[in-house]
Amino acid sequence: MAARIAVVGAGRMGEGIALAFMHAGLPVTLIDIKAREPEQQRLYFAKVRASLALELQTLVRLGVLEPGQADEALGRVRLCDRDQARGDLACAELVFEAVPEVLEVKRECFAWLSGQCGADCIIASTTSTFLVTELAGLVSHPGRFVNAHWLNPAYLIPLVEVSRSAATDGAVVERLLALLRRVGKVPVLCAPAAGYIVPRIQALAMNEAARMVEEGVASAEDIDTAIRVGFGLRFSVLGLLEFIDWGGGDILYYASRYLAGAIDPRFASPQVIADNMHEGRNGLREGQGFYDYAGVDVEAYKLQRLGEFTRKLDLMGLAPRFNGALQGA
Repeated sequence: MAARIAVVGAGRMGEGIALAFMHAGLPVTLIDIKAREPEQQRLYFAKVRASLALELQTLVRLGVLEPGQADEALGRVRLCDRDQARGDLACAELVFEAVPEVLEVKRECFAWLSGQCGADCIIASTTSTFLVTELAGLVSHPGRFVNAHWLNPAYLIPLVEVSRSAATDGAVVERLLALLRRVGKVPVLCAPAAGYIVPRIQALAMNEAARMVEEGVASAEDIDTAIRVGFGLRFSVLGLLEFIDWGGGDILYYASRYLAGAIDPRFASPQVIADNMHEGRNGLREGQGFYDYAGVDVEAYKLQRLGEFTRKLDLMGLAPRFNGALQGA
């Protein structure tokens, strides 16, 4: 039986989330919460439907969908205003809130949802600004409230960062994770902390890249090339902490100490890196680091990761070619 999904907020994020479920085969109610005159509402829904159709046609051009599949997916969305959505919300299993990042707008939205949704309906905010602990009190039955932070474009990026408050029911989290996995997403759990996981890391990386342009270290083009074919490629296969274990935590410790002295104290490593080094948890070569490699066939593990890496190189046309220097000589 198809899950009943509703998305409140028909902007960019709301459309992206709706597309993810439509593409996966589930019907979605996409709700425009803003009050509009009838003609304005008709025109706005026409605009939203055209936008959804355009994104689906992009997937067709990319070879992800067949033309008929795009039409089938588009038929799975129901566009509603507040009044039209009452019945859909009353029987929804999961509602995603994707209204603007303004606290008063969210407060009003959650008050409305609390009066429309059943007590066992999961309400998930998609906010990138507020923490689940800040918003849980705005919802009746806060045990069913979580945060599910999607990355744009939501219908393509697999990751969804999920965080809970102390009041969130564990069964609610498991239900949400199961549904996200069902539609092909890869959910991760994180504590209610500013920046979640990806935004916190990428803010540091993006600011450092901009700072290097400002300092004249390299051109924007060369920095971006370095990120695409070096930094990004490696970390699409090895996670950051896995990479520390791969190279050795002590290597990071000494590199960070050098950079902190040569550039700025912001490059100093956190205490956990020093603690791991002093306690002999430097990674693969010592059998433990951020991960425990006891019982792991390290050579097989390395071969698996390198295989994933070479396939990505080949896909991007960057794989080394045997005798490549001799071709065209």
